[in-house]
Amino acid sequence: MALIETEVIIVGGGPAGSSCARQLRKHGIDCLILDKEEFPRLKLCAGWITPKVLRDLDLNEASYPHTLVTFEKLYYHFYGHRIVLKTRQYSIRRIEFDNWLLQRSGVPVHIHQAKEIRESGGRYVIDNRFSSSYLVGAAGTYCPVYRTFFQRARPRIKKLLVTTMEAEFQYDYRDDRCYLWFFDNKLSGYSWYVPKGHGRLNIGIGGKLLSLRAGRGSIRDHWRSFREKLNHLGLLRDFDFPARGSNYFLHQGKGPLRIGNAFVVGDSAALASRDMGEGIGAAVKSGILAAEAIARQAPYTPGQIGRYSIFNIIGNQPRH
Repeated sequence: MALIETEVIIVGGGPAGSSCARQLRKHGIDCLILDKEEFPRLKLCAGWITPKVLRDLDLNEASYPHTLVTFEKLYYHFYGHRIVLKTRQYSIRRIEFDNWLLQRSGVPVHIHQAKEIRESGGRYVIDNRFSSSYLVGAAGTYCPVYRTFFQRARPRIKKLLVTTMEAEFQYDYRDDRCYLWFFDNKLSGYSWYVPKGHGRLNIGIGGKLLSLRAGRGSIRDHWRSFREKLNHLGLLRDFDFPARGSNYFLHQGKGPLRIGNAFVVGDSAALASRDMGEGIGAAVKSGILAAEAIARQAPYTPGQIGRYSIFNIIGNQPRH
């Protein structure tokens, strides 16, 4: 079988990969995306995005063709104390958002799970089927590009590993506000209630895995307590929807994010914010930065992506 050759291969078709691909295409650079799943695919996520994400994507509320829920207030709870923050934020459904971004990128997509990646003659060869001059890892926490080229040079900090449980489902919610609880029930993280368009609701919890193992209860224990809390508050009745778990790393500052002509972006680079666990903004921005570094033969500068996302909240007041 003849190799499929291109200038840039992007492993992973989520927001990081599709943003990188679109930016490369703007520069006229030949590229393709590999992803192990066909889109649209289910992706459980609170789906919270900021106005900065829309700007980075050259989007506005009117031009996005799918469900976009606007929040002009967020309801925070810290150790039982409530804070109402005026802001402008949004929720999307990842099954719609990711597929739309991927289609908008306009680049070829191959359904293929990358397994063996090697360098040969100054090029990257994946499973003896694909070859490129540049390689971008955008396949999340378990990205094969990170595992092959970056694992030793950029070992992940275990104390920043977050484990989550969440569910997204059709629900006739009566409260359309967005709620977040921090350090509830001694959870080393936070929980959320995020209404979405067309009557869907996302609820979830996330906490640092090492802290949970140190005696603060399992993630399933906290999930049961959270469900009981939502029921007590009248936010959720007769809950009987399956939950899924996932792991990812919060923002880490040590170690290279480019080695030779290989890059890691988004969750592959562990760029989710340390305060909110927000990863979509970092994924989009790092994908664009990687594309610019390739196109302009310039440094890759993901260091400009902040460790904290609270500034993208307090800096966006609702317009009246």
